[in-house]
Amino acid sequence: MSPIRKYIAENEARILEELFGLLRIPSISAKPEHHADMVACAEHWAMLLRKAGVDRAEVMPSAGNPIVYAEKLVNPEAPTVLIYAHYDVMPAEPLELWKSNPFEPEVRDEHIWCRGADDDKGQGFIQVKAFEYVVKEGLLRHNVKFIFEGEEEIGSPSLEAFCEQHKELLKADVILVSDTSMLAADLPSLTTGLRGLAYWEIEVTGPNRDLHSGHFGGAVANPINELCRLISRVTDAHGRITMPGFYNDVEELSKEEREMIASIPFDEARYKRAIDVEELSGEQGYSTLERNSCRPSFDVCGIWGGYTGEGSKTVLPSKAYAKVSCRLVPHQDHEKISRQFADYLCALAPKSIRVKVTPMHGGQGYVCPITLPAYQAAAKGFEQAFGKKPLAVRRGGSIPIISTFEKVLGIKTVLMGFGLESNAIHSPNENLPLDILRKGIEAVVVFHQEYSK
Repeated sequence: MSPIRKYIAENEARILEELFGLLRIPSISAKPEHHADMVACAEHWAMLLRKAGVDRAEVMPSAGNPIVYAEKLVNPEAPTVLIYAHYDVMPAEPLELWKSNPFEPEVRDEHIWCRGADDDKGQGFIQVKAFEYVVKEGLLRHNVKFIFEGEEEIGSPSLEAFCEQHKELLKADVILVSDTSMLAADLPSLTTGLRGLAYWEIEVTGPNRDLHSGHFGGAVANPINELCRLISRVTDAHGRITMPGFYNDVEELSKEEREMIASIPFDEARYKRAIDVEELSGEQGYSTLERNSCRPSFDVCGIWGGYTGEGSKTVLPSKAYAKVSCRLVPHQDHEKISRQFADYLCALAPKSIRVKVTPMHGGQGYVCPITLPAYQAAAKGFEQAFGKKPLAVRRGGSIPIISTFEKVLGIKTVLMGFGLESNAIHSPNENLPLDILRKGIEAVVVFHQEYSK
């Protein structure tokens, strides 16, 4: 057994209890009533960072939820790694679908079950425990800084201003993030690209009040019906987004990149079984792995209006709403797309309704060069911990702050994530396999050792 694996085994009870203390705090950034929990979680992280060996850890104010900053400076001439994570989590609803209390962690079947077990308390915790080990064993040869925010799940609205105000404090050579996923537990991978995001809320208004559907149905436009028609016109029969100019800045995949993606082991039948669908859908002319990582997409994230209570109510509603998003690819400007989409949807609307499109949040896409020394160090970490060289893959998710880091701080980010599709992030029964927790800590320890060489 390697020294790091022995250390993890000997300290596992303590490690799990420390992680469970974090997971028990319902730090839900989307709900204002959890503001006190956000502060408590930030303070808890600062305490854990101090125990792990930082020289300085403090909870700093921002325009929104507090930000945790910590540092261990061992040599002013050595390179500096800035580690980012977020301590906010998604709401746990629907609660009835959880097999256990979403904020009371349980270990079942060698998995930790709890909201935030993966995204991103569990993955951030992997970084801190690896740091703890290299400090205690005297292996740290470079400087390490930490920045943990509490608004990632709502688009990180306060972090860019914080970075602008604290450029010198956050000065580093590379950023390391564990908030992405691997292809599979036995197929380690490093994320080399992320899609961007644009997100809107749509409000459709018809008559000035709810109407009796018998008296007015067929004579007055129903906002829900019209909203559905509008949304259906955003994509065509081939899965392409119909907004004029939408694809102007989309870089077509090269033959070499398509061949690399095609070489990634992917079992489409297993993929469909895992999510219980008979057929997959998307833009024609592209494979599933291309569509969910390198091509833009449009989705309705929520839609509501009218009467949805128990029983029936024959009402023609005054208003209807939807939350929609586009996943974007590198070179697409999310602010430009956001403006164009609002104009496009309003232009599609008939005069029988009024449409209001409100931008919510967004971010740019990101690409990481695999030639970065930090990327190579991360790859060696995966190889030692998982026994295989990691594949370089683009992922379909978005972490808007990654492109902001590059813009404001001028630093590239290495995305060293350990999540799995089966970890059910953002869903009921989120979980993290204990085996991945252990291997993740080992991989990050090796990263630090290799990066110092």
